[in-house]
Amino acid sequence: MVNTHEIKNVNGKIFVSNDVIASVAGLSAIECYGLVGMASQKIKDGIVELLRGEALNKGVEVSNFQNGVEIDLFIIVSYGTKISEVAQNIMNKVQYTVEKTLGISVERVNINVQGVRVKE
Repeated sequence: MVNTHEIKNVNGKIFVSNDVIASVAGLSAIECYGLVGMASQKIKDGIVELLRGEALNKGVEVSNFQNGVEIDLFIIVSYGTKISEVAQNIMNKVQYTVEKTLGISVERVNINVQGVRVKE
């Protein structure tokens, strides 16, 4: 699987790394209401690690396809929010932001809720 996405224009080619796509997706997702943060993709003994700042792209997986990309987000939501609405808002925001910022078509955004966090 290729870890860059190619964009062709009249001046040449632009190669966008999957890490860049993951960073843009992660940063746009954390702006959504009800999201506590990104989670690591690995669950050990039923415990999920909440990722901080610069590690946000580790909670995002990008797959390249011929017509665009598919983005999987691993998230932790806040207790008391409607998970389906939070997930839908994140899907819409991530797709819009990646397409407008990077000019890359997003075929699908998948949300994997790894945990629910109770406010302390």
